[in-house]
Amino acid sequence: MNHRFLGNSGLKISEITFGNWVTHASQVDDDEAIATVHAALDLGITTFDTADTYANTAAEVVLGRAIAGHRRESLEIFTKVYFPTGPKGPNDTGLSRKHIFESIDGSLRRLGTDYVELYQAHRYDHETPLEETMQAFADVVRQGKALYIGVSEWTAEQLREGHALATRLGFQLISNQPQYSMLWRVIEGRVVPASEELGISQIVWSPMAQGVLSGKYLPGQPVPAGSRATDENGSSFMTGFLRDEVLEAVQRLKPFAAEAGLTMPQLAIAWVLQNPNVAAALVGASRPEQLADTVKASGVVLDAGAMAAIDDALGDAVFADPAHTEELSPKRRLV
Repeated sequence: MNHRFLGNSGLKISEITFGNWVTHASQVDDDEAIATVHAALDLGITTFDTADTYANTAAEVVLGRAIAGHRRESLEIFTKVYFPTGPKGPNDTGLSRKHIFESIDGSLRRLGTDYVELYQAHRYDHETPLEETMQAFADVVRQGKALYIGVSEWTAEQLREGHALATRLGFQLISNQPQYSMLWRVIEGRVVPASEELGISQIVWSPMAQGVLSGKYLPGQPVPAGSRATDENGSSFMTGFLRDEVLEAVQRLKPFAAEAGLTMPQLAIAWVLQNPNVAAALVGASRPEQLADTVKASGVVLDAGAMAAIDDALGDAVFADPAHTEELSPKRRLV
């Protein structure tokens, strides 16, 4: 397993990072979830990403149980704050000072740790002054509850403003967590150039486009039973990917994967890791054996010819409009 520096910091993380959205305390029973985390550790994954909103805080509990007894210093634990939790009252959401302070304490308690390596703003909060949010994050860092701060799905302009405030307040904003894959490239036009300038890395989610890049979704055919497309938590992110013209383009990738000696999931993960601004690809798994295949993407190098051939195969199926990033942060808090 290769490790990469996260942003302009001295922190290294595993370039394949285990995320437990949808799976833990939801699709997968706790014993299987814990066994999958243990398999990830055995395979060299040291970095684990969760959020307080996943399964309404229960996913953090499962991850905490899974890492209990393992050497804490050998792990990098990430969590997030923004979306509604608990009874979902008016202050149980957003990036206010009140919600950040209460949320970090709840996350640490559930995870069974004194600190997290990275605490992330799960979205941009349009209803809280950015100065308030960043001051609260600065205090969380000073209290030793988080070592670094990151964000998720922020625009280039929001990253610039947040980074400037973090610098002024004396802490490091080192990461952004956007969706990114061969099919979803909306960060390449603005977010990545701004991040490279600021010393911010991407920790990308859905590198397999919610499983579409596995090749198992076939044009003109019903979606497979039990797949992400049938799950209420994941299917909403798949609408644009399930069009026949997109699925036909994905099928054209199969010869490239075979020629490279890779499975389709390995090709998808290896592709995002070719971007030097990407520190890690977030992957999930419902069974331990799934990870044994996934981790083989670590260290794979795709040459310029292969990258160009992939672009040609996908053609107009790629989503590239930078405006999609702005659409992902609600203008009002969700309650």
